[in-house]
Amino acid sequence: MTGKKIIYFVVAIGICLLAGDIGSYYATPEIPTWYAGLEKPDLTPPSWIFGPVWTVLYILMGLSLYLILQSGLKNPEVKVALVLFIFQLVLNVGWSFFFFGQHSTFYGFLAIVLLWAILLCTIIQVFRISFAASLLLLPVLVWITFAAVLNYLIMTLNPTSFGITF
Repeated sequence: MTGKKIIYFVVAIGICLLAGDIGSYYATPEIPTWYAGLEKPDLTPPSWIFGPVWTVLYILMGLSLYLILQSGLKNPEVKVALVLFIFQLVLNVGWSFFFFGQHSTFYGFLAIVLLWAILLCTIIQVFRISFAASLLLLPVLVWITFAAVLNYLIMTLNPTSFGITF
């Protein structure tokens, strides 16, 4: 790996893990308190599963971002893919902010539905420039789909958790 490739690799993984860290800033303190007090469906995994799963997913996103960057920043298709990629990272953090930070299952659900749609658009766009990079995002889409279903079920089981405070 050349120096430039190493920098791209470290930056790509770092950006994605940073997004995960920002999201965990909102989630971590709320898991043993607010989240623990919510009614949850039977398909809810134990809370300790989420950290390792998200870490793996953020690393996969980072690897995908690295491959996107390797496709050439002057390519217009790459620029579109990067915009979509960054947007889905922001929405990912946004979901944590709304769901955990604001204790709003409703706004969390809206954020995760939008995240799902933008992630799908990202995968389609990335497929045009790197098949491997698009494949790396598929586990993220599967997990986001599961998380959206879980968010919806938690929302319906806890109708008083719809609100938002600023």
